[in-house]
Amino acid sequence: MATKIRLQRHGRKNYAFYAIVIADVNAPRDGRYVEKIGTYNPNTNPATIDLKFERALYWVQCGAQPTDTVRNILSNEGVYMMKHLLGGVKKGAFDEQAAQAKFDAWKSAKDNKSNAFEAKKAAEKKAAYDARIAAEKKVNDAIAQKVADKKAAALAAAEAAKAEEAPAEEAAAEEALAEA
Repeated sequence: MATKIRLQRHGRKNYAFYAIVIADVNAPRDGRYVEKIGTYNPNTNPATIDLKFERALYWVQCGAQPTDTVRNILSNEGVYMMKHLLGGVKKGAFDEQAAQAKFDAWKSAKDNKSNAFEAKKAAEKKAAYDARIAAEKKVNDAIAQKVADKKAAALAAAEAAKAEEAPAEEAAAEEALAEA
């Protein structure tokens, strides 16, 4: 039986998520499958992949052919790296502990690179946020200055009007006293 490792679509319209399955070549996309070895959700950022590593490695070693997307998923998860290392063990290039040590070193380097990227992305996001806040504060300060200037001008105009009314009232009071 020729088998393929492929994605089986689930979910609703415009929000698909996939099961990673081992299926016969002639089976329909969402039809019968031999084994489900994981899930893939491209809707999250970054995409969420849940994979049964040992079973995926077993099926790859048995000769199951993955589709292009599944090959990329398996490669990113390290299934093909482990297959390559186990091939070296079979040939006698090194032992199983050395193969596992090399795989662990590869995995930790990959995780460190991923974490560094995430940290850089978070720092850029924080810097952009701080820049937006600083620009907003600058605009708010300019608006507050305009409001303060406007209030000061209105207060000065009111005092000037009061100052003009006071001598006129005093003159009217003096005229009233003079008439009396």
